[in-house]
Amino acid sequence: MRIERQFTIDQLAERLALPRTTIYYWVRDLPIPGSGSGGEWPEAARRKGTVAMQRKYRLLREDAYAEGMQEYEALASDPTFRDFVCLYIAEGYKRNRNTIAICNSDPAVMRITTRWICRMTEKTLEYSIQYHADQDLSQLCKFWSLTLGIDPGVIKLQRKSNSNQLKGRQWRSRHGVLTVRAFDMLARARLQAWMDCLRAEWQ
Repeated sequence: MRIERQFTIDQLAERLALPRTTIYYWVRDLPIPGSGSGGEWPEAARRKGTVAMQRKYRLLREDAYAEGMQEYEALASDPTFRDFVCLYIAEGYKRNRNTIAICNSDPAVMRITTRWICRMTEKTLEYSIQYHADQDLSQLCKFWSLTLGIDPGVIKLQRKSNSNQLKGRQWRSRHGVLTVRAFDMLARARLQAWMDCLRAEWQ
């Protein structure tokens, strides 16, 4: 691994689950060509690698965005597609360009958004319910499982942060608030193109 695959000391330590010092004494006579002291990559090489990696993913995102622009018109012929994009503009998570996520308590909203997220990515979707202390968790999982056609066992539960303060009052979200999430950089770039196209129609 040191010679043929050019693993650094840190990479070897992680792969073998051993202390870095142990790895160092094992491979100190087997330096990686062009590496610095102690088997670490020189700072200039690390910077170059970071720039190259950033460029690689930027180009991938740009290609995915262009794909989204090209496919928008054909997809927009489906009214539910436009509904999905509109809902995502209003309710979707937009802070991370690698994440697609939306949360809502309305079953109809979550059915249509989940259906489209499943269509646009092959990544495994994550489901979580924000609930109130007085709610029946098994019933919540059962409700969303039947609503979306998913295994109730994949649904995570998250207690509402101010749950105790709502004691004695009725929380409007009788089924809790469901979040559906997928980590897919390229699908998120396509989705960004769809949102930009729809916004342009509104201007």
